Amino acid sequence: MTAALEALLGRTRACTLCRERLPHEPRPVLQAGSGARILVAGQAPGRRVHASRRPFDDPSGDRLRAWMGVDRATFWDARRVAILPMGFCFPGSGASGDLPPRPECAPAWRTPLLALLPDISLTLVIGRYAQDWHLDTVGASVTDTVRDWRRRWPAVVPLPHPSPRNNRWLRTNPWFESEVLPRLRQRIAALLAEPGVAA
Repeated sequence: MTAALEALLGRTRACTLCRERLPHEPRPVLQAGSGARILVAGQAPGRRVHASRRPFDDPSGDRLRAWMGVDRATFWDARRVAILPMGFCFPGSGASGDLPPRPECAPAWRTPLLALLPDISLTLVIGRYAQDWHLDTVGASVTDTVRDWRRRWPAVVPLPHPSPRNNRWLRTNPWFESEVLPRLRQRIAALLAEPGVAA
């Protein structure tokens, strides 16, 4: 890891920008290594991730890893996979699930972190908040954005959130599992097999 990235990750993990707006002490959760080829751009940590401090250490993560065709060791290897949610801290819960990511994180940290990840060749953009930021899809539905996945292939793949709350979406959009996921797994396997990727 480069010294600049290591220093920036340290500052990011110590961030307290949202302290007054969170129902708990800030606990930023993210992962990055300078040689990472794959970026997972999610939404925000949930309650279980807040407790474990490991990104996607929950049922959503189990599904995401299955979608990607990778095991836990590969997924949590910062030299291979960077994980930068739109909000780094658990935002708390509302009436219908977790609250949206806090808006302070992206402008404070996202651009400088991404600038220090020059080897990213594939970005998985998960959910509406990440898609609006990365893809400028404000106003478009997640379904329409994901259905148009070929337009940004092979550098970017928009995905629905892998939460169990989206089981109905997956049932009503079977093309996602039959068309998108096989290509995604092939792409990820090829990137991880390239020379220079940490073993």
